[in-house]
Amino acid sequence: MLTPSLRLSLLLTLLGVSAYAVAGPRVPAAQAARFAPIPVLSIFRPVQPNGSADDALASGRVVPGQYRMAAPASKAWRIAFLFPHLKDPYWGGCAYGVVSEAKRLGVAVDILPARGYDDLAGQLREMDRAIAAKYDAIVLSPIGMTANNASIAKARAAGIPVIELANDSRSEDLSLKVTSSLRDMGLEATRWVVRDAQRRGLASINIALLPGPMGAGWVKGEVDGTRIAAQDAPIAVNILDIRYGDSDAAGQRRLAAELLAKHGARLDYILGCTGCAPAALEPLRQAGLSGKIRLVAYDLTGEIAQLIRKGEIDAAADTKGVSQTRVAINAAVNLLERRGKETPHTILVELGMVDRLNFATYPFGSSIAPEGYKTVLSYDPARK
Repeated sequence: MLTPSLRLSLLLTLLGVSAYAVAGPRVPAAQAARFAPIPVLSIFRPVQPNGSADDALASGRVVPGQYRMAAPASKAWRIAFLFPHLKDPYWGGCAYGVVSEAKRLGVAVDILPARGYDDLAGQLREMDRAIAAKYDAIVLSPIGMTANNASIAKARAAGIPVIELANDSRSEDLSLKVTSSLRDMGLEATRWVVRDAQRRGLASINIALLPGPMGAGWVKGEVDGTRIAAQDAPIAVNILDIRYGDSDAAGQRRLAAELLAKHGARLDYILGCTGCAPAALEPLRQAGLSGKIRLVAYDLTGEIAQLIRKGEIDAAADTKGVSQTRVAINAAVNLLERRGKETPHTILVELGMVDRLNFATYPFGSSIAPEGYKTVLSYDPARK
């Protein structure tokens, strides 16, 4: 019988992403492993029912502060992490955050990925397996805003706390949400675009969006934030097109090519998700529009950081995926150990913004894995 880690490795091999190295700027191992206090907003109940993390931000009691590392666990708690996929380096960075903190905390973890944002059924199957395997806690990055709700309720009924990571949902059965303001992803990326356009002396700009799969909470946040920033901008910002689709490279290259075929040189900027922005580079080159249309990412990966260094992507918002994951696993341990008086409804990790101007001093260790890190899907202190 295959062990969970061997089964996961086989799955990733079939997906073509087995044990890939996370490409990025040089993040020294010592810096990457260091858990500095993480700037966060803790949001306490009461909050808007059936709301998003941004709804909680607008309705709850908000306490700014810093999240500090938890003490090592008293036992090797078993925690399952359900990711939508491992097809881009963002989730590879999150996997690094999971395993590095599991080693420090002394807990056992398994990362159980689905095959993509079009594989809700696969994620629900992994949730059923995690419940059946009686993990002590489940950390879920849900594929849909409401599509995972029944499975989250099932886990809660089985006595298993569920913590949400990165992707948002509207479940009322979560023990905690750990994410960033998804609306602010769109706001900050678009505000950077507006500032850049003003520096260039442009009175109006045309933009297009490749935000990712329709229905995912983070995608809605990106688009909502962009619309708000465009409406409030001191210059005219015209959103000419929005093309939704799973964040795999091939699909996004096709969407980018379609977008350029329709709008071509009318565009000034394209904003895209972590899998979407890099995929637009080849269609831009083929259309002869490299350097004419500026490319901005809604979030940061090692790949995107390298492309910013090379000047191929101009800037990226940063939800600090490694920091989010560190907060989530530490919060899970604190919850299982019954530490603390009151658990927040939501913890929002502070966003960053990186471009060529601040690249040399940017703290990449809060966002991406160390140079050359190869994705590991499980850790058990009993087998180290």
